[in-house]
Amino acid sequence: MRIKLLAAILAAGLAIPAFAADDLAVLKAELARLAERIAALENQNRELEKALATERISEKEPEVVTRLKAVEFQALSMQKQARQIEALEGISVGASITGVAQKVSHGGTPGGERESRASYRGDLSVTLPGGEMGDIEGSIFTHVRFGQGNGVGLRPSYTSGPNTLAFQKGEGPDDSFAILAQAWYQLKVPLPRDGIKADSREHIHLSFGKIDPFVFFDQNAAADDESAKFMNNAFVHNPLLDSGGDIGADAHGFSPGAIVQYVNEKQKGSEWLLSLGVFGSGPGANFSGSLSAPLVIAQAETHARLNYLPGSYRLYAWHNGRAPGYDGVKRRHAGIGASVDQKVADDLTLFGRYGHQLNGQVRFDRAVTVGAELAGSDWGRAADGLGFALGALRTSPDFRKDSATVDAEGDGNPDFGYRATGWEKQAELYYRYKVNSKFELTPDFQLIQRPAGNGGTQSIKVIGLRAKIGI
Repeated sequence: MRIKLLAAILAAGLAIPAFAADDLAVLKAELARLAERIAALENQNRELEKALATERISEKEPEVVTRLKAVEFQALSMQKQARQIEALEGISVGASITGVAQKVSHGGTPGGERESRASYRGDLSVTLPGGEMGDIEGSIFTHVRFGQGNGVGLRPSYTSGPNTLAFQKGEGPDDSFAILAQAWYQLKVPLPRDGIKADSREHIHLSFGKIDPFVFFDQNAAADDESAKFMNNAFVHNPLLDSGGDIGADAHGFSPGAIVQYVNEKQKGSEWLLSLGVFGSGPGANFSGSLSAPLVIAQAETHARLNYLPGSYRLYAWHNGRAPGYDGVKRRHAGIGASVDQKVADDLTLFGRYGHQLNGQVRFDRAVTVGAELAGSDWGRAADGLGFALGALRTSPDFRKDSATVDAEGDGNPDFGYRATGWEKQAELYYRYKVNSKFELTPDFQLIQRPAGNGGTQSIKVIGLRAKIGI
């Protein structure tokens, strides 16, 4: 490049008249400086090319290279962050740990003495995108649970426990390892099939895997979360299904199953759903036996507004092919139920449940629970909640007749040793105090009258405190 430039300058010089000796000396000096400048530029260009050949930044590099690399790294970092955000799109995570301390009144425990117990439970759930097949979307839900402590033990009662949060593995209190509580896959199919996905207001949901059946059935906005609302099992779910055992799940409340749902959202605020689920029961619930004679449950659900305030109404029926009876024999059980929650004011939600056993050897065959939660808006604590509930479980005619003599264990001694009559009644009162957006404290009081339909025994009183940290 330098030789060509000098040749061009020389040719131009031959084409003009001869310069004086002084002028020629000046021209030679300028040409020499120009050649040095060109050489310096070429050397600098080689250094730039060498510096740009590596991504490493060095203090010996030219400043322009350092700046260029810094801009390039910043751009690459932004692209990486954008890819990470894109990869995380559709992922949701929930985590909480909840501790409970409770004390039972004198005479409320099997030994007849006062008893206090503490327990804790942790839950971690992750929802992931599950791929697409055309306009059909998939999602994956996983739930891990861990904890320690079985909670306080009560004298025989129809209420299965005053602390539904209590969770402990069968190995004992020194084993706090987690279990895979739930892991299921769901497909969301828009309807009609030849329509535009974005305009679809009808869907079919297909779900299968290891599931908590109460995620899809017997839901209730005011009474189905023992970590934030009522803790007595009679108020968390329909007592016939849960406390009575007709749900047929494993020891922790989960079972393999499949669910198909039709969801109609054509009218906002008046959505309705039809659901049908089939779940393992007996040994099929914990993967130790056959899946024959499953729990089959169907539910019709509608959402409605009362004076523009939302509410949900659910009717359901179930059939369990091998549910346990009070005599220890597994039989066919069937029943119907309802679950209702309705806002009647901006800060007041009412709820109610009803259960009716159609057949089966059960200790109680009717269940009614009602209650309310009042938000703390009137006293300047809008995030707080005051809850109160009442329940009644009716002793079944068969259990009234057999309770004093039934010997399911076959040891020659009556299992219950008393004549069950009438209704067991429950009450619960709590106040949920929101300390901050992640932490809340809930004092709780429970009362059980005529436990297990035994009118000859005293009432059971349970006081407790629940603390929850969660995101």
